[in-house]
Parts: sequence; C-alpha cells; structure tokens
Amino acid sequence: MISQVADAREVDEAVRSGSFPSDGRPSDGAAHADGSLGLLDLFGDSFVRDPYPWLDRLRAEAPVHRDPGTGLWLVSRHEDIRRVLLDTDRFLPDNAQNAVTPLPVAVMRVLVRAGFTLPPALANNGSPSHAGLRRVVMRFFDARSVAAAVPMIERIADELIDRLPGTATVTGDPLDLFVPFAQVLPCRVLMELLGIRGVDPATLIAWSDAALELFWGRPTLARQLELAEPVAAFHQWLTATVRDDDAPSGSFIRALADHRLPDGTPLDTATAVAACFFVFVAGQSTTGQLIATVLRRALTDSEVWQGAAAEDGLAEAWVEEVLRREPPVTTWRRVTAEATRLGGVELPAGAQVLLMLMGSGSDPDVFPDPERMCPGRANARRHLAFGAGRHLCPGATLARTEAAVALRVAARRLPSLRPADPSDGPPMLGLLSFRAPLRVAVERRTQRP
Repeated sequence: MISQVADAREVDEAVRSGSFPSDGRPSDGAAHADGSLGLLDLFGDSFVRDPYPWLDRLRAEAPVHRDPGTGLWLVSRHEDIRRVLLDTDRFLPDNAQNAVTPLPVAVMRVLVRAGFTLPPALANNGSPSHAGLRRVVMRFFDARSVAAAVPMIERIADELIDRLPGTATVTGDPLDLFVPFAQVLPCRVLMELLGIRGVDPATLIAWSDAALELFWGRPTLARQLELAEPVAAFHQWLTATVRDDDAPSGSFIRALADHRLPDGTPLDTATAVAACFFVFVAGQSTTGQLIATVLRRALTDSEVWQGAAAEDGLAEAWVEEVLRREPPVTTWRRVTAEATRLGGVELPAGAQVLLMLMGSGSDPDVFPDPERMCPGRANARRHLAFGAGRHLCPGATLARTEAAVALRVAARRLPSLRPADPSDGPPMLGLLSFRAPLRVAVERRTQRP
C-alpha cells in the first residue's frame, strides 16, 4: 500500500505539472431533458454515422450551445468558428490536445513509468516559441517541398497497389483499401520526407491510432489500459529518436536538434518529442483518414472515379469537396482567456470551446447547396478543415496532394472497382475530433462477355 500511495503521488504531481492535461469533465453523453439537442451524443452511433442533421440543427437552433454531456461549448457557424480561430488572444489553444476522457490513476501510472509528457509545442502552443517551431515543420511541408515529393508519393502509391491482394481476380471476396493503401501511403511518405528510420510503418500506424483513441476517444478503463501501453512505447521511441546524435543531416529530427528557442537556448527534448508526436499523428493518421473518405466517396460516383484518372484537376477538386463536406478532423478545441461574447452567447473565462469544423463546411450562408458534392465549387477553399490563422495545419498542402495522388493512382490502376457495401456503409472511427471510414471495401465490376 505504501508503494501504491507513492506512485499515486507521483502521478498526481505529473497531472499538476501539466504532463497529462485533461478537460476533467464527464464524457458520458447522457440524454438530457432540455429539448431535442439534449439527446446529442458526440460519441453515439447516431451522430458518428450521420452527423449532418445534428450539425444543421445546432447551426440553426443553437449555434453556440453548451453540451451537458461533455461540458463543451459547441460552435457551429462558419463565421463564429473563423472568428475563434483568428482571435488567438481571447481563444487560446492550450486545451487542443487535452485528454477528452479523464485518465485514471492506473492509466497515468503506465505513462509516468515511460516518462510520458507533452509540453506545448505546436497545436496547443500559444507562447512565443510556437512561430519558430512551426517554421521548422514548414521547411518539410511547404509547397515547394511537397511538389518535389509528388514522384515519390506516386511511386509509393503504385507499389502499394501492386501489393494489394486479389486485384488480379475478376471476382472474389471484397478487397479493403483502408489498411494496405489509405493508411500505409501517408505513413511511408512521412517517413521518407522526414528521414525517419528504425521503425516499420505498421508499428508507427498502430502507435498513432492508439494515441488518437486514448486522448480523443471515450474508451472504457480496460481499453484505456490497453491503449496506454502502445502510447507509452510510442513516446519512448520518440524520445530515443530525438536523443539520437546520429540523426541524418537534413532530417526532421536533426532540424529540431539544431533549433533554438526565442531566448537562444536549444530546444529541450520534451518539447521536441511533443512536436514529433503531433506531426507524426497528424501527418499519417489523419491523412490516412482523409484518403479513405476520398476513395469511398469517389467510388460511389462512377463519373468521378473514371474521370479522376484522366481529367486534369478533378482529383484535386474532389479532395477539396471532401475536405469541405466530410473532413477527417471534425472538431477542434479552444479555451477562453476571459469572459467574451460569441454568437450572441456570453462565455465565461475558461470556457472549453469545441469548434464544429465539419459543420462549418456545410453552412449554407457560405456554401450554397452544401449537401451536394460539387468538384470545382468556386469557393471550396473557404472551408476550415485545416483551421485558419496562426495555427493553420502546416501539413495541409501535403495532405491535399497525397489524397489527390491516391485517388488518381487508384482510379487509373483499378478502374473497374465499385463499393462492396454501398447500402450498409462501413464502420466509422468516431472520436471527438476525428471521423473516417475504417473500411473501404471494394470489388471489381464483372465484365460482360
């Protein structure tokens, strides 16, 4: 018992020091007796499978709505979301990576033993150090770097198509494009771009997915304990990688090692690890989710699937419409620095704000006929799928490019594919800020003699 108390005190200190930030609110999504919106459960099957009716009602009836189940203030109008993203003095990024579901002592003990800590680095960093760290990242993800990487992305996409099982047969069991193509493509691209070595893509994907579920999901205690182990291993690997003095010149790790903070001091290991943690998760898991959605939606429109391989710009235009209507990052968080008024509602200081990015892309005041997929829509890029302002996603250009290349290569190499489960729909990833199909089941159209 004495050792357990000591461990608990150590964990408590970790929480107080900010190593394991948590919103600290219940996330049971229970129904409430305050009208129809009280039935909203952000993790429930109804919302995850078809969030649009809920988002439309929020936008029309309660554009700034406090969700009793999570304690979060849901902001759903494009205008209000953009204001929050651009006003970094009143709306701080400090809670952007907080654990949605509080981490019990048993789970935190696993992480403490691994030395897990994520100080502010990128998405959750409102300090003066943010700009310099962002510049380090942008060196690898700017438009010129991404354009130079297109042949590499195409090569990897072709290699993955070559390895797909069953693509040589006319009929047979459905083929799933999610794991062997949509997930692996951005992981391998990221590893080549950043000079990452010493880990295989499957392991990196598993670590990243575990981190998303642990920090943005509503897992049970038993599931949290399962997830804590790979997340701890992920952090330990990142720490060892950052400390590696042999990181190759020109690699992301070497760039972090050479970086200096505003006061001239070298970047500390913990913050470098935190930057890597965010870049690796965002650069592969969320991009894989985008690719999966792009493929699934394109497969339901034979004109898009056939045209993406040959028509210049169609793949890129389709990706932009998917980002507008069905982005992989569906929400993002901010916290108010002071009492403020938003959308006609008074928010107290310290209010936890949830920006409904997915709903903003269907705001009819900005996007006419928003439910219609319209590649080439004139104002498509007004969506907020990548955020806006100072914290605009640094990997936006890479994600767009990878998704377009993935669609173009798949459509060219596999022109006869069609969805294998168009009626039922695939299982969906339903985390607080991430939504995507977990399967892209396809089959070949049978050829008539």
